[in-house]
Amino acid sequence: MNFSFLSTRISNGLLNLNYNKLNEIRIRSGQPVIVLYDGEYKYLGDNGAIVNKNNAITVTDAQKILNEIISGNLFVFSEQLKNGFITVENGIRIGIAGEYITEGNKINTITNVTSLNIRIPHEIIGCSNYLFETVFKDRVNNVLIFSKPALGKTTMLRDVVRKLAVLGKSVLLFDERNEISGIKDNKTAFNVGESVDVIRGANKLYAIKNAIRVMNPKIIVTDELCGDDDIKGIIYAIECGINVIASSHYCDINRLKLLPFNYFVNLVGFNKKPIIYDKNFNIVCGDNINDVARSFGGKR
Repeated sequence: MNFSFLSTRISNGLLNLNYNKLNEIRIRSGQPVIVLYDGEYKYLGDNGAIVNKNNAITVTDAQKILNEIISGNLFVFSEQLKNGFITVENGIRIGIAGEYITEGNKINTITNVTSLNIRIPHEIIGCSNYLFETVFKDRVNNVLIFSKPALGKTTMLRDVVRKLAVLGKSVLLFDERNEISGIKDNKTAFNVGESVDVIRGANKLYAIKNAIRVMNPKIIVTDELCGDDDIKGIIYAIECGINVIASSHYCDINRLKLLPFNYFVNLVGFNKKPIIYDKNFNIVCGDNINDVARSFGGKR
């Protein structure tokens, strides 16, 4: 994993971590660096993850790190900045907090950056086996994978795409944030299969309607449904007879029931089987932990 945009000291500290267990790097101006490592938040020290704040590496200026990342590529990242994040090499997504300069009801750019959340993508071959043994056992179904943030939705989708390609299915992947495929220099950083076409950075409703006509997909896979246009796009695809597999942060059962999926897959934690529900939200299988009472806003 390439973290050349970070300081030498931070990069060296990260070298002492197992990247397979690293999910986030939290950088805040004037504060110690925090990592989500092996399912827990810890400080980053010179020798890796530590619990003692006094020995942690501290960042003086988060804005300086962002400037290093986008230097010479402002045009490339300008549209992404309007969504509060940028995606760099290998599908690494960096969330940005600071002063949001708006125009109308939309973000125009971000200045005076104070925090960065660096999300680390993972490729776990076979992590979707349980889904294929259940919801895809006899045929491809319309499936929504949902959970709280950072529980592996993107990793699961990546493996689903790969396995569908192995089966020879024609898949159209809407990778809006370039996290699933991690394309750079027109090559994918992750193995998503040879029968997969990838569309990045597009409004789902517009892109789906056009891509169905020109790419003739049998299955559409898309990340993070959010908002009416995304929902309209997947409804359009399903009405056209195309199977849709998607992910979402929505966890409100009343909201989810309105969506046109045959199965809902709730990722509930690391090393735990997901809970799988049918379209009426009867539990089909999975660990006995129910998270669907949590609304999108986090209330119960």
